[in-house]
Amino acid sequence: MGNFEFYNSKEEQIEKYNLIRTKAMELAALIDSQCPECREKSLAFTKIEEASLWANASIARNR
Repeated sequence: MGNFEFYNSKEEQIEKYNLIRTKAMELAALIDSQCPECREKSLAFTKIEEASLWANASIARNR
């Protein structure tokens, strides 16, 4: 049941989480500045959030 375990973060993991978060925020800012307000833009933000979440989960689960 590894998907439901708590994972303590190591320092090198925290650095990776922060880099992923930074790049996700950069992409979100680009989309925000270039795309009109619409459902598709909202979905793009959701997918960035989802990708960031799964990327961070891969770091936490596969130390």
